[in-house]
Amino acid sequence: MSAFAAPTSVLLESDARRRRAQERLYVIFQTVGWTFFLLLQTFFVLILPQKPQTFDQNLETLSTVVFVVALGLLITHFTRPWLVRWGWKDLGWLALGPRILGLSTLQSLAWTLIGFAYPYLVLQTPWPGKTPIWVAMILSIVNGVILLAGWLCVYFFYHLFDRFNRLQIEQLKLATNVKEAELRALKSQVNPHFIFNSLNSLRALIDEDPARARESVTHLANLLRYSLQSGQLETVPFEDELRTVNDYLALEQVRHEERLRVRLDIDPATLGLPIPPLLLQTLVENAVKYGISTRPEGGEIAIVARREHDALRLRVSNPGELAPAAAAGAPASTGLGLRNAAERLRLLFGDRASLQLRADAPALVVAEAVLPLHPVRA
Repeated sequence: MSAFAAPTSVLLESDARRRRAQERLYVIFQTVGWTFFLLLQTFFVLILPQKPQTFDQNLETLSTVVFVVALGLLITHFTRPWLVRWGWKDLGWLALGPRILGLSTLQSLAWTLIGFAYPYLVLQTPWPGKTPIWVAMILSIVNGVILLAGWLCVYFFYHLFDRFNRLQIEQLKLATNVKEAELRALKSQVNPHFIFNSLNSLRALIDEDPARARESVTHLANLLRYSLQSGQLETVPFEDELRTVNDYLALEQVRHEERLRVRLDIDPATLGLPIPPLLLQTLVENAVKYGISTRPEGGEIAIVARREHDALRLRVSNPGELAPAAAAGAPASTGLGLRNAAERLRLLFGDRASLQLRADAPALVVAEAVLPLHPVRA
């Protein structure tokens, strides 16, 4: 299934799965972070006390610490929905900086006022510290700003990182969609091209030799079937492509008769190798069009296939001369078919594939394609 053909339900399920994973990660970080902070505060107030305390005093101090830590957890937890509502998760660091500072200050003020007012004003718990309570409150506000600003930075850093990853994934999906769209567009240009030429060959035969015309209809049906079946495939076995080329050449021999001679030199090891559909047919069609049709005496088309290491090397030769632009290394100037073939190779294999058109000898033109055995995956 192509990337852009994925059902909406699959995309929604993937997004829901990602959100569930985020929720689990949030709960884990909240639990671990605030538990660590509770243990740290317990260590400072109980293990390193300013003066010896009774068991009841220690229990009262511990309950105050638990209350303050729980209050910090609740403040951060209930601030989170507002961060989503305000759209802060979509902002950059320059915009987030002053917002984080301002919000952490407000959070710290609320944390300090509630944390000190409830135990020491409402419950009338004796102040155990040596410094005045107002000095402790100021220090608490400063420490709270640092702690809560750090919490917000970690929170936004995770979401910025997640947004960056999702952006990369979307870019890769877009690139894949563009590649598939280009490939389909190229196929839609190649398929009518060879069908039109095949129909022209068949039309000339109907009145002259009905039996051979019926045979040619079979060849044309094979071409059409192959075109339809391979239209959605990136690659097909070379054996299937070669069979289709034989059908095409049989149709062309009806029109050119003895002017068209074919020589096959196929390594059996290449028959199962992958090849883009209609690639060899395009090279052969180009050879017939420019090497046979334009010459009164016709000529021989040779098809050679070899496996070399991790690549398939195809060679199609025909009599003829290269145009100046083609000789300069621009096979696209020889026609739409070769231009599309070269573009399809680029989209499927990147720089690892090549397609060259060259003069191999006087009055001999060679089209040679080298194809890796595995396409590039976007």
